[in-house]
Amino acid sequence: MAFKIVSSPFTHNINNTHRIMRWVIFACLPGIIAQTYFFGYGNLIQILLAIVCALISESFVLYLRKKIIFDYLKDNSAIVTALLLAISIPANSPWWIITIGTCFAIIVAKQLYGGLGQNPFNPAMVGYVVLLISFPVQMTHWPTCLQPLSLVDTLSLIFCNQSTSTIDAMSGATLLDTAKVLLHQGQSLLSENVMQQHYVAWFIINACFLLGGIILMLKKYISWRIPLSILITLSFLSLITWLYNPTLYLSPLVQLFSGATMLGAFFIATDPVTASTTPIGRLIFGALIGALVWLIRTYGGYPDAVAFAVLLGNMLVPLIDHYSQPKVYGH
Repeated sequence: MAFKIVSSPFTHNINNTHRIMRWVIFACLPGIIAQTYFFGYGNLIQILLAIVCALISESFVLYLRKKIIFDYLKDNSAIVTALLLAISIPANSPWWIITIGTCFAIIVAKQLYGGLGQNPFNPAMVGYVVLLISFPVQMTHWPTCLQPLSLVDTLSLIFCNQSTSTIDAMSGATLLDTAKVLLHQGQSLLSENVMQQHYVAWFIINACFLLGGIILMLKKYISWRIPLSILITLSFLSLITWLYNPTLYLSPLVQLFSGATMLGAFFIATDPVTASTTPIGRLIFGALIGALVWLIRTYGGYPDAVAFAVLLGNMLVPLIDHYSQPKVYGH
């Protein structure tokens, strides 16, 4: 009998890109359902608009690059980018907001670098930051969670920028935005009933994204190191400031379950293309994002900081990976 030696690897992993992206979409569903319940139909409309724009934009660039369009679209990466961007913006934003953001994310932040696997920055967060800097008014007015609009009013507001009925409370500041204003005014954060009302909605939304993140970790599609490092660092830093003065700083529980904390920790920062790849590097990468989220939320000019923190972390990934390489076996 001939003894044949073959090269490694000897095992086959059934996971591929489109399978992983499909599970990311499934894991987002609990958070999407919660957002739709509190903010109305606008959330679903923004998702549909973003997906259509993403597929058209990616197909256009692939056509110019003379690529087989379907072979690239079937990996579902464009849909995931569109989904993450759509659920990050106010539900009743004008249709051109999500259109501009999605096209920029796909064409500039993804395809101009060579497509999936070549982009150094998270495309969805690039699109979000461009929108936030360019259109701060539209990007900081969320629909009130206590009075969601009807489907007719939502469609009219998104596509015609006007409502078909008289509505007193249509949009307002989020929990983090209200806290930022009160903090700069030197007022107590404990006496605001509006904050307590908003916190219930955002607590449930973040809890649903946490549930989806746990599913991804159990399926081993994402590493536990990045989200756990983000949450521990954010909790530790916010605990210090909250114990120092609870009337001026948000508690760790509010920091963890408000804004885009859970969405950022489990679905955005864990992007396998733009995140750190070494075991120690992932812990450093997550700790850096958690610290930046706390720093920008507490002292920066923007209410939420997940997008800026992730992009700054992406910028440092090559440096982090270079100095956190594990030792080669035998050395």
